[in-house]
Amino acid sequence: MSALDPGIEPAVLAALIAARGNAYAPYSQHPVGAMVESESGARYFGANVEVAHYKGLCAEASAIAAMVSAGERRLRSVYVIGPGEHLCSPCGDCRQRIREFADAETRIHVVDAEGKLLKRYTIDELLPDAFGPENLSR
Repeated sequence: MSALDPGIEPAVLAALIAARGNAYAPYSQHPVGAMVESESGARYFGANVEVAHYKGLCAEASAIAAMVSAGERRLRSVYVIGPGEHLCSPCGDCRQRIREFADAETRIHVVDAEGKLLKRYTIDELLPDAFGPENLSR
């Protein structure tokens, strides 16, 4: 476990920092890294990718896309690391994306730039009264 936070494994922290280092954020200068752990225990990483027309891809969306591309569909946990000391929690679009693949046991962890755990959420805390697949008429 990390000396900074007993809840973050050193390997996870190192991989999160590496993912954040791969971010392409020339416009905002706000690099973000993410890791999602699937139900099988496999880990998928992502970084934010900005483009000139301002329709970029968030780190969480990038990591979830990697998980889905590998054929997995359930999130066990999500980790997000931003560039500073402040909370860099998932945006609204990413909250909905996490909701799609989460369940009541999924935990979302937000850490600061150095890996200190700032906040831990369940999906119901992160996105209360969420709209999901069960809300669709079939």
